[in-house]
Amino acid sequence: MPKRRHRWPYRMVPLALLVGLLVSGCGQQYVLLHPKGPVGASELHLLTLSSVAMVVVIIPVFILFGIAVWRFRDKPGNKAPYRPDWHGHKGMEILWWIVPAVLLTVIAIPTVKQTYALAKLPATTKNPVVIDVTSLTWKWMFQYPGHHVATVNYVEIPAGQPVLFELTADSAMNTFWVPQLGGMEYTMPNSVLPLWLEASKPGVYWGRSGQYSGLKFEKMTFNVKAVSPQAFNRWLIKTSNTAPPMTLAKYDALLKFNTVGVATYGSYPAHTFPAVAKGFTLQGGMYTTMHNQHHLVYMPMSGMAKTTGNP
Repeated sequence: MPKRRHRWPYRMVPLALLVGLLVSGCGQQYVLLHPKGPVGASELHLLTLSSVAMVVVIIPVFILFGIAVWRFRDKPGNKAPYRPDWHGHKGMEILWWIVPAVLLTVIAIPTVKQTYALAKLPATTKNPVVIDVTSLTWKWMFQYPGHHVATVNYVEIPAGQPVLFELTADSAMNTFWVPQLGGMEYTMPNSVLPLWLEASKPGVYWGRSGQYSGLKFEKMTFNVKAVSPQAFNRWLIKTSNTAPPMTLAKYDALLKFNTVGVATYGSYPAHTFPAVAKGFTLQGGMYTTMHNQHHLVYMPMSGMAKTTGNP
């Protein structure tokens, strides 16, 4: 008589793979699940809420699916009822309409509330640090209009303070994304879109393009270096005094379809960032530096100006 093989170890393989996949999400390499700022933390909370709501639906569905497959399987002697003319069950139909409606409400209310809350700078922020971001072909340019310095493929920010990024593109449409600090936002030619982020503590955070934009788009990455406010101010002064200027020739070179390393400039040519906001911004306008002035001026779309001083 042939020996019966035990098949249960093979049935445990899918479960082991599933557990391994779920546990691997706790690793530090999954930066999206380890936010380092208030915006990222808020968005992770919404992601967790949505995931829990989906699990509430998925687990009962798979359990019921398994029960149905087992009970109504085609097997000789199966006494499960056969009802080909079954039209419905009012109680079940009400249940599977009510449960999704409740879950959608649970997800929608905090999502809408948090979306509107993150669409504007915190109320306590009076003079935000403003950084103009331009996505080029496989590189990023960052300009500090309040101090007239610029960097390429890296950006330095003060930790513990909200930073307003004003985003545009001088190439194909793209997306600006720093996973540990918050969600992504589009960069589009001739438009300026806002995104405020904050790093809770000093550190170096990975950023990248979140949208395909050509042959070498995977190399379109940058680092966000968060330092103390005092170190940030020292860096601005040092960069302004010692870094070489970005000439028009250097700016034109950045417009070429290629990849470059990091660079720092003590000044940059005028009119390299849109002077008028044509997109949606946090308060319906944008910050800019007026001619022959070194302080930031808030320019609403209505044309009225409001001086805000240095960030």
